[in-house]
Amino acid sequence: MPDNTPATPVAPASPFAPRPALDSLADARLADRHRLLIGGRWVDGGAGSRPVLDPATGAPLTEVAAATAAQVDAAVAAARAAQPGWAGLAGAERAKHLFRLARLVQEHARELTLLEAANTGRPAADVKANDVAGAAQLLFHYAGWADKLRHAVPGARVAEPAARGVAALLLPWDAPLLTFARTAGPALAAGNTVVAKPAATTPLSVLRLAEIARRAGLPDGVLNVLTDGAPEGVGPDLAGHAGVDVVSFTGSTAVGRTVAALAARTGARTVLDLGDQAPHLLFDDAPLDEAVEAVVGAAFTGRGRPRGAIGRLLVQEPVLDEVVERLRARIARLRLGAPLDRNADLGPLHSAAQAARVAELVATAGAEGAEVWTAPEHGERLAELRAEGGEYAGGFWQAPVLVTGVTQAHAVAATELRAPVLPVLTFRTPAEGVEKANNTPFGGAAAVWSAKGAQALWAARRLRAGTVWVNEADAVDAAAPHHVGRQSGSGRAGGHHGLEAYLDV
Repeated sequence: MPDNTPATPVAPASPFAPRPALDSLADARLADRHRLLIGGRWVDGGAGSRPVLDPATGAPLTEVAAATAAQVDAAVAAARAAQPGWAGLAGAERAKHLFRLARLVQEHARELTLLEAANTGRPAADVKANDVAGAAQLLFHYAGWADKLRHAVPGARVAEPAARGVAALLLPWDAPLLTFARTAGPALAAGNTVVAKPAATTPLSVLRLAEIARRAGLPDGVLNVLTDGAPEGVGPDLAGHAGVDVVSFTGSTAVGRTVAALAARTGARTVLDLGDQAPHLLFDDAPLDEAVEAVVGAAFTGRGRPRGAIGRLLVQEPVLDEVVERLRARIARLRLGAPLDRNADLGPLHSAAQAARVAELVATAGAEGAEVWTAPEHGERLAELRAEGGEYAGGFWQAPVLVTGVTQAHAVAATELRAPVLPVLTFRTPAEGVEKANNTPFGGAAAVWSAKGAQALWAARRLRAGTVWVNEADAVDAAAPHHVGRQSGSGRAGGHHGLEAYLDV
């Protein structure tokens, strides 16, 4: 007999329920082991291999080779041997290779997105829209410069600038793919060959890009990629190698000082993009809807993008309460989830070490008298993710944190933040706001929020930062130059300015 029992009503699925963003990591064709690329050949690491962890679970994603100092010698020698032939190609021929590589990045956007998201812990949607698209844009841009180098450096002492030689690229953990394109693009366009070393914890997207570059027809030895087995690994061997002509390093100021000292011993030119503590100056006439949305995006969902993260938010006192209320309401709506969850606004931190550092910083802020706020919704979500026996119990999770009542004496206001933590300070007058914003050893980026054009430009001219946004945050373009100074580094990136370090002019 047919069952006539009324069916139990099924509640409609919540539009906020988690669902896979890009099917699964299987679509990225992640190999069990990854090797080093030296002279056009994939070779095993002389120091064996080591696991790369999934920041969402703490479990191994794959293994990568651990290079030795001898393999650094081999990679630099391969790059040196290939350099005359690469530089000897007509600029238009080098451009063809780079244009082909840029198109292949677009074609492989899906797998590059998966790898970068799964490895760094950042949401796949953010990685795809910013890092993968940005990497392709940068490669296209510098491909266009390969046959126009005589126009790249106005006032150069030579009519035809020549390549420097071999460029060593030491990449960061937070945006390895985008940083690779921003540094390798101008280096290759200028006729240099490259030895790239991604961070020990996040090498996967760069290794995949190296595979793609082989398909683009780059000659053997033009691009070499080394991975290592520890945070320092073979980085010092590469930075101080006598066969390297340009050293590009993106990372912390402390390590940048070491890199600069090593490069100085050999006379290599350095391009350093180091720590920052980017201040956002929010005046009482600012467009608060736009400002709060942009600040939350840059402080939390955009924390891994170069120059995108906010170090401090300085709010003019008359609007402090309203801004804090709006920030809390917007932060509470952020969804914490796995990098491949389509609904996730914020993923895990990239390593256990970073998670411990952030937890210590937040605890210190509270101990120093600041008010540390976390949305109750995020506390509940963390409990779900960390539930014993769950898939994500071993992940490196950190809820978004808003810290108010902060003064310039607090550690959270004096530390570079690459974490979902936003300290809020106050100011009374425009002069005081600018003075507090400039009270930092860094000089990377800053932003001004004001409805008055004259006030915004007055403040922008006085902020000591390489990039200053007005009523905007994290707006970048391949053709736009970015200068860093003070303890945020040296040199310029982006546009034709980014070529100068890789040319003998």
